[in-house]
Amino acid sequence: MLRTYRFISSAILLVVIFLNNGNILAQEYDILIKNAHLIDPKNEIDQKMDVAVADGKIAKVSPQIPESSAKTTVDAAGLYIVPGLIDMHAHVFWGTEPDAYISNSHASLPPDGFTFRSGVTTIVDAGSAGWRNFKTFKEQTIDYSKTRVFAFLNIVGPGMKGGAVEQNLGDMDPKLTAIVAKQYADFIVGIKLAHYSGPEWDPLIRTVEAGKQADIPVMIDFGGHDPHLSLERLLLEELRPGDIFTHCFANVRGRTAIVDENGKVRPYVWEAQKKGIVFDVGHGGGSFVFDQAIPAMDQGFLPNSISTDLHTGSMNAGMKDMLNIMSKLLNMGMSLNEVIATSTWYPAKYIKHEELGHLSEGAVADIAVLSLKEGNFGFADVRGKKIKGTQKLECELTILDGKVVYDLNGISLPEWQAGVANE
Repeated sequence: MLRTYRFISSAILLVVIFLNNGNILAQEYDILIKNAHLIDPKNEIDQKMDVAVADGKIAKVSPQIPESSAKTTVDAAGLYIVPGLIDMHAHVFWGTEPDAYISNSHASLPPDGFTFRSGVTTIVDAGSAGWRNFKTFKEQTIDYSKTRVFAFLNIVGPGMKGGAVEQNLGDMDPKLTAIVAKQYADFIVGIKLAHYSGPEWDPLIRTVEAGKQADIPVMIDFGGHDPHLSLERLLLEELRPGDIFTHCFANVRGRTAIVDENGKVRPYVWEAQKKGIVFDVGHGGGSFVFDQAIPAMDQGFLPNSISTDLHTGSMNAGMKDMLNIMSKLLNMGMSLNEVIATSTWYPAKYIKHEELGHLSEGAVADIAVLSLKEGNFGFADVRGKKIKGTQKLECELTILDGKVVYDLNGISLPEWQAGVANE
């Protein structure tokens, strides 16, 4: 009996060795993306690599992974593999409440319709909800979205409802805001101040205090008062390293622009970026002008993060989507690696979710496969001006948690064949 057992065991071992040498073992990967150029800024990879996915994670990154090892193989020759994009400033608390602007109302948008088709796997709502209605936002939007949704919590209790609601100093409570931020720490990544037009510094001070109590950064949409509150004081005295100054290339009434009337980046702006203040694009429908962006970038001042400020007022105008902004900045002088870094790994660090934004082995398998088109393209700002460009990014495939959620041309699918049964 013992001899028989040893014989069978030896036979099984020989079969396993044979199958392994013949590369016909059970397929260990769910998806294999081959022949593409990998850009992974965190890991300083910028070369041709294969990427294998298993059980929702990045299983292997290597110059050559056998096709036979995967259930599904994607031939991505001529394309780029990058981490799933992170849009750090958007408005997705959509609803039907009347006269409520972006907070559970018509100006916000459901995330899934605007993320995956642009390679975005993580989106961060920028203050649409406050401590009074964040629970509604979570139950109504976050819990029902395939897209990974985080949020900056508005310092105003009911969030970004516009008009007098956002001017109510009496409803800007740092203690209650911090309590809700900590209660929903899995979803809330920062505190937001926006649209306050008074001469007081109180809203900013209260916002930073809430950030301190919850140990998270703040995002500031600054301005609205004439004479202007001091941008220098904001950047160098009030904000902490890691805090976010959004709409960095805007030139709006009530706020000092970062590029002065002589076309020079203000000295304290350079100092603030060196200090660790995050300069976020936050394009939106009114917050990106070439008169600011082009001189700043020509002088070497680059944004730290790229974001859309997605809402109904921006989605069909100069902004359009995440890849359109990335393409715009690419044609304005940023390298492809810089554009990818400021849309993946950098924002992951700013929102303190460093499990995202990279393709390290063992990391969550959030992947965008992009094409870089060559041709004649046009890109608009928010003042009706355009620039011409020769490069444009387009999303071919988006993978979230190891599953294909968008496939523009079906590159992850087998070809249909006449007479072959569909399963």
